[in-house]
Amino acid sequence: MPLDPQRLALLTEAQRIAPKGVKVEYTDGVIIMQTAPAGIHQRNLFHVRRQFDAHRPDGCMPTENTDLKSPDAAKLRNPDLTYLPEEVMESEGNTAPADLALIAVEIVSPSNPENDWVGKLRDYAVMRIPLYLVVDARDSTVTLFSEPNHDRYHTRTDRKFGESIHIPEPFGFGLDLSRLHPYT
Repeated sequence: MPLDPQRLALLTEAQRIAPKGVKVEYTDGVIIMQTAPAGIHQRNLFHVRRQFDAHRPDGCMPTENTDLKSPDAAKLRNPDLTYLPEEVMESEGNTAPADLALIAVEIVSPSNPENDWVGKLRDYAVMRIPLYLVVDARDSTVTLFSEPNHDRYHTRTDRKFGESIHIPEPFGFGLDLSRLHPYT
């Protein structure tokens, strides 16, 4: 279901007035605005992205903070990291079709963990994003969700920092979690 004109106008206005570094998302009638992430968040994202970059499929590129929109759901989500076909990123806007994303990666915010663990877990499945990786520095865990169907993922794999987690094709590698740091 696409956004109705009033909600689209409200979302557009929220994006326009949001200060630099504030992420704006929309789900289930709610606009979510979050400030820029902390240093540990950025460090953990760097170590995850570096490994994904080494295994990214040809013709795809990493993007951070790109809005993913789904025509099947009134959702606009902005993952910390995703990989999209390069041609999708040829427009001047910052919105891409969610169903073209290969993965959504989130580093859990200590101030709003429910957004990543509940809202985005549901929304990314609805948006048909095949892989969802959650890095939670609050408890030093990494969780990979796969096989989306309607509003949930059918497969879940959990690992602790210091271990590794298998990332399936189209990436096909073991993500080393030894360089990740917990929040203090």
